[in-house]
Amino acid sequence: MQTETTVERHPFRTHDPALKPVAAKVMAGERLSFDDGLALYRSSDVLAVGWLANRVRERMHGDVTYFNVNRHINPTNVCVASCRLCAFGRKKGDSAGYTMALEEAWETAASGYSEAVTEFHIVGGLHPDLPFEYFMDLVRGLKERFPKVHIKAFTMVEVAYLARRAKLTIEETLRRMREAGVDSMPGGGAEIFAPQVRSVICDHKIDGQEWLDTARLAHKMGFRSNATMLYGHIESDADRVDHILRLREVQDETGGFQTFIPLAFHPENTALDHLPVTTGLTDIRQIAASRLLLDNFAHIKAYWQMMTPKIAQIALRFGADDLDGTVIEEKIYHDAGAKTPQGMTRKELCRLITEAGRVPVERDTLYHAVTRTEDSFLIAV
Repeated sequence: MQTETTVERHPFRTHDPALKPVAAKVMAGERLSFDDGLALYRSSDVLAVGWLANRVRERMHGDVTYFNVNRHINPTNVCVASCRLCAFGRKKGDSAGYTMALEEAWETAASGYSEAVTEFHIVGGLHPDLPFEYFMDLVRGLKERFPKVHIKAFTMVEVAYLARRAKLTIEETLRRMREAGVDSMPGGGAEIFAPQVRSVICDHKIDGQEWLDTARLAHKMGFRSNATMLYGHIESDADRVDHILRLREVQDETGGFQTFIPLAFHPENTALDHLPVTTGLTDIRQIAASRLLLDNFAHIKAYWQMMTPKIAQIALRFGADDLDGTVIEEKIYHDAGAKTPQGMTRKELCRLITEAGRVPVERDTLYHAVTRTEDSFLIAV
């Protein structure tokens, strides 16, 4: 039987009666609860969930879809952790391990792509020997060579690890990062905050509360950051909702999160390779649920590297307003078996967005519009 709620002559229809009260809240602009989140994940009517998320997305952004011209730099894959979710990290002495010399990292930043990047995205392993100053020198060298490029560097997990190794407080570590030239922070390492899940998939990392506390402090010190959630492994629907609402709570307090990025787990080449990969239905539902629950996040990203460009296009009608960027030489998820390209051109990204019926807008890291000229770019502040 069809249920219907009509607002502004736009009908909401669903065969799932559990979505009717959720829809009423969405239409009224009211905040969704934990139980509402469970209803979104458990509904058999994913199209109705997507319709609601798309309505919120268009209320916030219209047809605009953002992307940027960025470059990923992973200075080392040597890592003291042994996370079961990871295919990227290698132990010290492993023949597949690598650590870039500083000159090599700076050359990597400059090479392999003809278009001027607006962002360097820097994450890597928790190296047992590299000193704190290696990472600060890396950032300083990038700033000297590319003064116009925004540096988004070091996850909350990396910050906590570097602080411990250098015998610094988190606050002092963040302050020195800022002095070296770090402009904002990525959102990786959040995985799933639920302790019982985290103890299985990433027990060598800081716990969920430490991640949130580090993000909270970073925001209060003036950093903006992203936030992520790794889904599609052993977590439950309740774990997903809990994770999202804990991020929402910090955002209420700090306003420092820019974008939420749901990351589909790739089990290949990990200790959890017996698990199935996520389906397209799971991926687009996750985007939609994120958009509906995170009412205080401006942006939801469909990370094309993880969910494939095809699913990312569909996600633009399920709540996502951002596709990430050109990336260039992504390593972490390709080590886990991702079959997507390691990079994409501006032209290709614009085509994906346009074919989805959206309007592509190039942005910088802080979501200022970028206007390209023949040999440079201008950022509208």
